[in-house]
Amino acid sequence: MAMTTTDPDRPLGPPVHTWTPPPAPTGAVLEGRHARLEPLSAEAHAALLFRAYEGHDWLWDYMAYGPFHSAAQYHRWVRDTVANTDHLFYAIRDLDSGGWGGVASYLRIKPQMGVIEVGNINLSPALQRTRAATEAVALMMGWAFDAGYRRYEWKCDALNRPSRAAAQRLGFSYEGVFRQHMVIKGRNRDTAWFAVTDTDWPALREAFAAWLSPSNFTADGGQVERLSDLTRLVRVGADPSL
Repeated sequence: MAMTTTDPDRPLGPPVHTWTPPPAPTGAVLEGRHARLEPLSAEAHAALLFRAYEGHDWLWDYMAYGPFHSAAQYHRWVRDTVANTDHLFYAIRDLDSGGWGGVASYLRIKPQMGVIEVGNINLSPALQRTRAATEAVALMMGWAFDAGYRRYEWKCDALNRPSRAAAQRLGFSYEGVFRQHMVIKGRNRDTAWFAVTDTDWPALREAFAAWLSPSNFTADGGQVERLSDLTRLVRVGADPSL
């Protein structure tokens, strides 16, 4: 963003005149053509999600928690997690298959700064690489920018190449790596940072709409245009590791 000041030795950012802080997310149900997102509930979703994750312990490799080895253990984790109001978790349903297959959350929710992050994304194998998975991310991003947030962040373990590739495909711009950012499960984590800003969103919204259009898919489900091709021109920074 351009810098403005009356003193060239002390540059300041331009004033933000028309922006007002947005509300914090309240857990409104988000639904599109392929995905439905409901606030995560131990009673409504834990057993179904545990079944979708069961036998796939690798899904938890880069998470700060898990894997869970019983439905009761996962139920307790969901119950305790949703009680923490610092974040808001959604359960994701694939409307094409009818199954509940993953979760994602808003976190680092800073309305006064106009910043919100999407994270804790964990998609079962059945949900991965589906139109529902992509639409779920688009719905959460759309809510944030429609509410008035200026910046939407994605962070992941720098070693998690699938997450880095997903962020770039979805139009997030690469912003660098924070070295020794965390200790997770007794191991060092360097964290890769990505973000979308409100100035990026109008073009990304069109990219998502074009990719999700029924006309973008063949009769056997193949995609005509790749989302990464549609989002490439929107991103202001590419991940050099990909």
